[in-house]
Amino acid sequence: MDYILSILILVPLLAAIGGFVVPKDRIRAYAIAAAAIEFALSLLMWFAYDPNLAYTVENMGMRFLTTAPIIPSLGINYTVGVDGFSLFLVILSTFITLIAFIGLGETERLKNLVASILFLEMTMVGVFVALDAILFYFFWEFSLVPMLYIIGAWGSGNRIYAAVKFFIYTFTGSLLLLVGILYVSWLYYQATGILTFDVIQWYRLQIPVNLQLWLFVAMGIGFAVKVPMFPFHTWLPYAHGQAPTVGSVLLAAVLLKMGTYGFVRFSLPLFPDASVYFSTAMGTLGIIMVIYAALIAFAQKDIKQVIAYSSISHMGVIVLGTFALNPEGIGGSVFFMLSHGVISGALFMLVGVIYERRHTKLMSEFGGIASVMPIYAAIFMFMAMASAGLPLTMGFVGEFLSLLGYFRASPVMALLAGTSIILGAVYMLNLYRKTFYGAITLEANRGLKDLTKRELTALIPLVLIVIWLGVYPKPVLEPIDRSSQNLVNMMKMKSVQPQTDVIWERNNTMKAR
Repeated sequence: MDYILSILILVPLLAAIGGFVVPKDRIRAYAIAAAAIEFALSLLMWFAYDPNLAYTVENMGMRFLTTAPIIPSLGINYTVGVDGFSLFLVILSTFITLIAFIGLGETERLKNLVASILFLEMTMVGVFVALDAILFYFFWEFSLVPMLYIIGAWGSGNRIYAAVKFFIYTFTGSLLLLVGILYVSWLYYQATGILTFDVIQWYRLQIPVNLQLWLFVAMGIGFAVKVPMFPFHTWLPYAHGQAPTVGSVLLAAVLLKMGTYGFVRFSLPLFPDASVYFSTAMGTLGIIMVIYAALIAFAQKDIKQVIAYSSISHMGVIVLGTFALNPEGIGGSVFFMLSHGVISGALFMLVGVIYERRHTKLMSEFGGIASVMPIYAAIFMFMAMASAGLPLTMGFVGEFLSLLGYFRASPVMALLAGTSIILGAVYMLNLYRKTFYGAITLEANRGLKDLTKRELTALIPLVLIVIWLGVYPKPVLEPIDRSSQNLVNMMKMKSVQPQTDVIWERNNTMKAR
C-alpha cells in the first residue's frame, strides 16, 4: 500500500496509451474495465486509510506518503499523500470517470475520446494527491489539455470558441498561481537555506502578514478562476453549453473542485492571517455567486444552462463553508464538493440522455414527457430535489454543514446564503414543470424511449450514493472532520502578530471558536 497513490496515477496513463492498440469494437469495454480497475484501487486505498494515525510534524496528517527526487538541485520532488480532504476527492474522480464511460453514447473517434478521458483522470488524481507544489502545478496545468480537446473536438456549436475561452481563463489564472508558488519557495529558502517545493515543509513556515495578503490574492485568483468564482465565472456556462455530455459531467463533478481544494490545501494553511482578513470578502463573493447565479438559472431557456448556473450557485456555498474558518464549515464544504460532484454529474448525464434523443436542450421543445419517459422523469426529479437540498439526500448534508459553519462566523450572511435552498427549488421546479408536465404538443416527443439498460446502469449507482450518504454520511464525514480540525488547529498555531486592527479582531474571533 505504500505505492498505492503512484499506482493510481499510472494506471489511467498506461491505459490511455494502451487504448490505441485495442480493436475499435472493443474500446468501450476496455475503457470501462480500465476505469473499473482504477475505481477498485481507490476503494482499496480507502479501506487501508487509517484515520486514527497520529498527526505529527513529519506527516501533517498525510497517509501513504511517498517521496522520490525529480530535480534535487531545484528542490523539486515527487511527493504524494492523502488526508481526509483529498481521499474522497480521489475516489470521486475515479468513480465519476467510470460512470462517464458506462453512460457514454455513440460518438466518432471513440479511441481518441477514451484516451483523453483516461489522461484527464490521471491529472485529476494527480492534483488531489500531489504534495510537491511544482508537481501539483504540473497536474493542474495538464488537466487543461484533455478537457480543451474534449470540448473542441466533440462539442457542439461554437465549441472552438468555448474551448479557447476555457483555456485562456484558466491558464491566465494559473500563471498567477505559479508566481505565488515560486515566491513561497523563495521565502522558505530565505528562512531555512533549503530550496524545496514540499507542501508539508511549507506548512511549518510563518509568513509575514503583509506578504500573506499578496500571496493569498495571487494564488487565490488562480483557484477562483477554476471554481469559478464571481466575477471569473463567465467561461463556465459557455463551456458547459458547448461541451459534450461526458465533458460536462467531468467538468462539473471533478474539475471545478480543484479550485476549492486549492483553497483548502494551500491558501488556508499557508496564509492563515490573510484567510481571516479576506474571509468577509470571500463570503460576500460566495453569497453573490449563490443568489446571482440562481436568478440567472431561473431565467434560462436551455436545460443544460440551468444546470450550469446551478453549479456556480452551489459552488458559492462551498466557498462560504471553506471561509467559515471552523471545522464544521470546512468539513461541510469538502463534503459538499463530493455531493455536488455526484448530483451535478447525474444531472448533466440526464440532460445528455434527452439531447441524444431530440438533439435539443430547449425547454420549449418538450413538455409532458413524464408520460412517455416515467423512469427518466422520476430520476430527474430525485436529482433535482437533491440538488435543491432535499433532506435525507447527500446534497442536504453538505449544504447544511457549510451554512452551519458560516452561521457561526456571520448569522446574517449565512441567512442570505440560505436562500440557495429556496432559489434552488424554484429554478429546478420551474425546469421540471416546463419539461415534464403538461400535454405533449410536439409529435417528436410522443415516441421518446425511456432509459436504456446502459443509461440505467450509469444512473442507478448515482441515485444509491445520494441516498446512502444522505441517510448515513458518517463513513465519509469522520475522516474529513478529523482533517478539518487539524487544519484549524494549524491555522491557530501559525497565526502571526496581525498588522492591522481588522486582522487582529477577525483572527481572535476565529481563535475563540
